[in-house]
Amino acid sequence: MKNILIMFAAAVVAMFAVTMGAQFCADTDAKAESLFEKLVSPGDVADAHVKFEKTCESCHEAFSKKSQRRLCLDCHKDIATDISGKLGFHGKRADVSKAECKTCHSDHKGRKFDIVQFDTETFDHAFSDFELKGAHRTLQCSQCHAAGEKHRKAPSACAGCHKANDVHKGSLGPECAKCHNEETWARQKSFDHSKTKFPLEGAHHDVQCAVCHIGERYKDLPRLCIDCHKIQDVHAGRYGQKCGTCHAATKWKTINFDHSKATTFPLRDAHKAVKCDGCHKGDIFKDKLATACVTCHKSNDPHKGQLGNRCESCHNEKSWREKVVFDHDVTKFPLIGLHATVPCEECHRTTAYHDTPKLCSACHKDTHHEGRLGVQCQRCHNPNGWTLWRFNHDRETKFKLSGKHIGLQCHACHTQRDAAKVTAPETCFGCHSNDDAHRGAFGQNCEKCHVTSSFRDGISKR
Repeated sequence: MKNILIMFAAAVVAMFAVTMGAQFCADTDAKAESLFEKLVSPGDVADAHVKFEKTCESCHEAFSKKSQRRLCLDCHKDIATDISGKLGFHGKRADVSKAECKTCHSDHKGRKFDIVQFDTETFDHAFSDFELKGAHRTLQCSQCHAAGEKHRKAPSACAGCHKANDVHKGSLGPECAKCHNEETWARQKSFDHSKTKFPLEGAHHDVQCAVCHIGERYKDLPRLCIDCHKIQDVHAGRYGQKCGTCHAATKWKTINFDHSKATTFPLRDAHKAVKCDGCHKGDIFKDKLATACVTCHKSNDPHKGQLGNRCESCHNEKSWREKVVFDHDVTKFPLIGLHATVPCEECHRTTAYHDTPKLCSACHKDTHHEGRLGVQCQRCHNPNGWTLWRFNHDRETKFKLSGKHIGLQCHACHTQRDAAKVTAPETCFGCHSNDDAHRGAFGQNCEKCHVTSSFRDGISKR
């Protein structure tokens, strides 16, 4: 029947073209085409397409069925976008995205015909941009899709439907799924707090959200330990606000501060057991403590400061009573010989130590020379024993010993008791005036005639 009508219309057009001329033919082409379209139209279009009813070319291209899909998508750009982006129902179902539009959406079946043909009972929401999960599966369509609105206009963000139920009043933004799941709003899923500026560590894992987020406050919360634990600060703020420097998040009593690495004063032996407040009396940041022993132990110093601040020279950190080996060689009186075995108290009669004399005669009373040879005992004696050293009288004095002088005892010449000065005559007459047989007649220069080997020998022949 349709072919007969097409042939009839073509014959009418040809007849008018022959009889009316070329111009008349051109005007009649449009009328013939309109007449043709009316003759082949299967019926009235749906209400949604009424405005296109008189312009069939908006939806149809003469003698080309394949172009109809293109014309539909030119008009329905949102559907075209879904298909190209593989979104929504038309883009996610391969059979739909490639099919002709008229396969599902027939027209020319009357004004009131449902051209969409959408069945809510059979529609698979998995092919939409919002798959129904959890409690969403039990909802009625009307609870999300407003009447009179296109289904695609329904909000897909949680806040779009649940804004009225948001106990946070929008302070946490619209991404409800970060904390809540679709089974029920009351059941929270594990929130990844590590992605925030305050990762939960140790005991913080077990703290309820409301304990820190009082009054549903989530933004601009303080992150310092002291902000939540000020009441637990036994230091009363003296150690500042960086509690994490000493305390661990697992437990307040767990101390992880390494005094050896973080300071220039490693804690050893007895110092390990000392509480922080034992040394840090004031502000730990403003008051820089000295590291000298005397800083803390001045009141325990029996030397009353006379030995300076280097307590470690004699004492160690295990106990004040336990002495370490003191290197006496660094002092002005190195211990050599028998001195090394003498107890400290034998020489250091007081705790001052610095008042200890260094002269031999101060400890060793001179009962033999009685001061006749002065106080420089070390010139003749050895710390390994009081045995006389090999004293070189020729090299160390102005009076060289020769002849009979070599065998004399020191006291034979050094008779004067004067600890401040070692004295002895340097002339023959000084010692031998009583032996002068000449009674001074030849003067005091005895060496002109006599020699030291014997007074009787060596008389000059001059």
